[in-house]
Amino acid sequence: MTALVFKLAGGIGLFLLGIGMLTDGLKAFAGEALRRALTRFTGAPLKAFASGALVTAMVQSSSATTVTVIGFVSAGLLAFPQAVGVVMGASFGTTATGWIVAVLGLKVSVGFYALPLVGAGAFMRLLGRGRVRALGLALAGFGLIFVGIETLQDGMGGLAAVFNLARLPAGGFAGHFAAMAIGVAMTVVMQSSSAAVATTLTALHAGAVNFDQAASLVIGASVGTTVTGVLAAIGGGVPAKRTALAHVSFNLATGLIALAALPAFLRLIGWAEANLGLDGDAMSLAAFHTAFIGLGVVVFLPFAGRFAAAIERLIPHTEPLLTRHLDAAVLEAPAAALEAVRRSLVYTSREVIGRLLATLDRRAARGGPASTADLGRAIERIQGFLGQIPPIAADEPLSNLRVACMHAIDHLARLQGRLEPPAGARGAFDDGRLAPTLELGRAILSMGERGLRGEPAEDWLESMERLMDELSEMHRRERPAVLQQTAAGGYPPGRALAMLDAIRWVERAAYHALRICAYLAPETPEREEIETAREAALEGD
Repeated sequence: MTALVFKLAGGIGLFLLGIGMLTDGLKAFAGEALRRALTRFTGAPLKAFASGALVTAMVQSSSATTVTVIGFVSAGLLAFPQAVGVVMGASFGTTATGWIVAVLGLKVSVGFYALPLVGAGAFMRLLGRGRVRALGLALAGFGLIFVGIETLQDGMGGLAAVFNLARLPAGGFAGHFAAMAIGVAMTVVMQSSSAAVATTLTALHAGAVNFDQAASLVIGASVGTTVTGVLAAIGGGVPAKRTALAHVSFNLATGLIALAALPAFLRLIGWAEANLGLDGDAMSLAAFHTAFIGLGVVVFLPFAGRFAAAIERLIPHTEPLLTRHLDAAVLEAPAAALEAVRRSLVYTSREVIGRLLATLDRRAARGGPASTADLGRAIERIQGFLGQIPPIAADEPLSNLRVACMHAIDHLARLQGRLEPPAGARGAFDDGRLAPTLELGRAILSMGERGLRGEPAEDWLESMERLMDELSEMHRRERPAVLQQTAAGGYPPGRALAMLDAIRWVERAAYHALRICAYLAPETPEREEIETAREAALEGD
């Protein structure tokens, strides 16, 4: 009995370790490509579904895909209706594991032949660098999956002699529901539906369960896998909770439909075995898994938009608008966390620039008297969230984005501190001499606000730089001219100083706005210093 327990525990452990290594290795080896696959091909619900299914089949973990999607939705990389399609695709993609086990893992003693793969992957992991190390981890994990399956097979053969679940009552809804509950419990304990399905397949192959019970166990595994997403959403924001609820709702509804229609599914599988050449119970069970998840997709995917809208009504937004994407759930994915920071900076910058434009146009600032304090709190929260993101090596591309966000926070904090002109400067705005300066300032700020909304032409940053050059040159001309005119009696000294303060205020506000846009421009990488000479000329704040 001790040997039996050890083999079962060891087999499950090796399988879980293999799945984890394969997932981590593939995410590190092709993480950016997988991220692009999730974010680029997720427009229509069908595209989102295909993206989620493909990525899950590659990384062999619907939980990994779901947790990643929660992070992307929280960061604003995916809209919630798109995430619903990806979640459905993740549930469908995880059925690939059953086919791998049924076709390869149970028919041939693959575990023995997988050992060299484990060794080669381990050496690549130890001796390689960069993506080679990640590929080695993935190869070793792939090999361990089959070593674990073979160990499970050995243990299940002994389990059938000691405890045969197939002897228990299996008929009726209650019997199927009990087996489904066991499948849920297995998945919760193992934290992997793939491991639960693999265990069920090996148990079926060894005769420890009959086909009807195995089908119910697989349904339970599909429902139980939602627990990982729920755990990832605990303490998270509204996007994380919405995505987790969508995952739970879809898998639970699909499981209940499959359980209710199980007799029809069993007859269909019997027909397929007789007419389509399904070879053995294991392949039939893999086909059943794919079929009932596919049925759920057919039922829910056409109504993905309405499904998403219902969940959005059920869980409305409660976080401050400017920092709604700063969700602790994304901190484990630096790319998503940095994108959340960038988007929050964009929203906050647009509000600050809008208030500056209101000041220049003598309009009431939007948002009421508390808006300035809200903007300050938003900047502080963004800065604190950025500090919680795990360290990133200087030679990694993400490091550039992190540096760009730090630059943007610096300029945004300075710009937020300039929301109000110096005392007396506002009164100088009426002087006709300042009209060209004010017009240039408005043009730069307006272009920046539109640019951060994604509205401008391709050369908008270059246009802002050109206007900034004109504004800086105007400042250099106007300062001595105003002082000379004041010395000649043209302006009272107080009025002259107010005019100079107004010119400098407009120039500095426009400059910080330009710098923010340069670092946060959508689909624009971090930029070098716009002009080193201007930095030196505009020393201090």
